[in-house]
Amino acid sequence: MAKISIIMGIYNCASTLPEAIDCILAQTVTDWELIMCDDGSKDNTFAVAKEYADRYPDKIKLLRNEQNLGLNATLNKCLSVAESEYIARMDGDDICTPDRFEKELAVLESDESLAVVSCDMEFFDETGKWGYISHPDVPTKKDFLHGSPFCHAPCIMRKNVLDKVGGYCVDKKLLRVEDYHLWMKIYAAGYVGKNIHLPLYSMRDDRNAYSRRRFKYRLNESYVKRQCVKKLGLPKIGYIHALRPILVGLLPSFVYNKLHKRNLKGEQ
Repeated sequence: MAKISIIMGIYNCASTLPEAIDCILAQTVTDWELIMCDDGSKDNTFAVAKEYADRYPDKIKLLRNEQNLGLNATLNKCLSVAESEYIARMDGDDICTPDRFEKELAVLESDESLAVVSCDMEFFDETGKWGYISHPDVPTKKDFLHGSPFCHAPCIMRKNVLDKVGGYCVDKKLLRVEDYHLWMKIYAAGYVGKNIHLPLYSMRDDRNAYSRRRFKYRLNESYVKRQCVKKLGLPKIGYIHALRPILVGLLPSFVYNKLHKRNLKGEQ
């Protein structure tokens, strides 16, 4: 049985998937399995994934949704066949450093109180690196008022904790914020996490993607913030923070872009 199960929901990422998988194959930690689930792709993503699964049958498992179910349901499907002690995430259009798992695993195994370990993350597009995001070293419950305290795609988690909290919740209100909700459940269960302040992971994203985020997903973020106040026992003034995603969604794009730059360190 592998020590790490890497779960990856893949959707319309045929052109970038080989680079993502190659990053996993190049890891200094080799005791892993990759579980991919195609979420109803319209391109040849499944065919690309199958080529790798056929080439590495002892390392890669490939699942498929007949129709698009969303990331939360897709990741739960991956979790249902994962047997490793640790669960790591990776997306089909991103890249990471060869020592990512080595460094994250070392931190996670050094402290039994930690349920999740993530890292700083860079943003890049065809022109190169354009942004950088970092979260608190050891997030507290109050940090949840400001948004998700961990980057999702670069994380590694203890499977027994994921099992205890029921994995990802499948609800339309949690689309695009399924990770934020998962962290809340983990902290509500008495666990904590840690962030490594090294950019071990890079997310492929264009500079304007976040500003085009659909308003319903901002409503979803507001919903999770309200849940955080309730489930984590935070001061009721936290409900004011829950209004922020909605207000941001109403801002003119040029105003939003100026504010957003403050959150992306190193943006040019």
